[in-house]
Amino acid sequence: MRIVFMGTPEFAVASLEALLAAKMEVVGVVTTPDKPAGRGRKLRGSAVKEAALKHDLPILQPEKLKDEAFLEALRAWKPDLIVVVAFRMLPEAVWKLPELGTFNLHGSLLPEYRGAAPIHWAVINGETETGVTTFFIDEQIDTGAIIDSRTMVIGPNETTGELHDRMMLLGADLVVETSKAIAQGEVTPKAQPKEKAFKPAPKLNSDNTRIDWSLAPEYIYNKVRGLNPFPGAWTTIYNGDEEIVAKLYEVSFQAGQHDLETGTLVHDKKNLKVAVEKGWISILEIKLAGKRKMTASALLNGFEFKPQAKVH
Repeated sequence: MRIVFMGTPEFAVASLEALLAAKMEVVGVVTTPDKPAGRGRKLRGSAVKEAALKHDLPILQPEKLKDEAFLEALRAWKPDLIVVVAFRMLPEAVWKLPELGTFNLHGSLLPEYRGAAPIHWAVINGETETGVTTFFIDEQIDTGAIIDSRTMVIGPNETTGELHDRMMLLGADLVVETSKAIAQGEVTPKAQPKEKAFKPAPKLNSDNTRIDWSLAPEYIYNKVRGLNPFPGAWTTIYNGDEEIVAKLYEVSFQAGQHDLETGTLVHDKKNLKVAVEKGWISILEIKLAGKRKMTASALLNGFEFKPQAKVH
């Protein structure tokens, strides 16, 4: 079975490596074009490209997936199956090309959390369980017939970064198992249900990553760990006449009574906390705009908070 692998970030590398370790025939890799990165803005290839180069695999990096030159090169590889992990939405001319179909690995238990950021939103929403799903790609995003899935527990204090790394390995195993099952003709895809609404996983942006301090502290806590390490939950600190954008990476909650306005900052030489409903959110790790990430105690060594400082 001739496999073409499509992917971009580190999450996809584990699946590519697993296919190769299982001695499956990967005849080519499709990934994104090189992009400027770092201080020198030098062109850098994706994590998947670096892995493909290490294994001397042929690589295509199309700007446009409908470009006829790309489609011709893809046909020349004569794929029986296309495997997609963390890549772009494919046009019909691509996903319909191989005889055995094109399947995608998704970081949730579909049909829940369809969309661009399933790992983040599962943690943000305080889920205790998630998983990985393989499905055949169709015309819409994450709606194709489900092939197989695996379930995993989300720890109560687990960050998205930690869950990502565990899911990457579980997903790689499922990609191999799914590919073998397809090769042996042992899959019975199941159509996804359409009769009810499911929890979405929309793309992260500046609006949905901002902390709303009026919400329940449990939700604030989950949002911070759900956006750690990337892109980071953010807030604005009003420090006298200054407005400072800050990203929070680790917090904790302490129940207690107070009569302060929500969002009021309280601090001493080592501790920084925010007045919220039914207690306090202690800030443990923070990054002010233009500065490095640090503990709150390190920040308080050299940063002065004015009286009546607040977050919003």
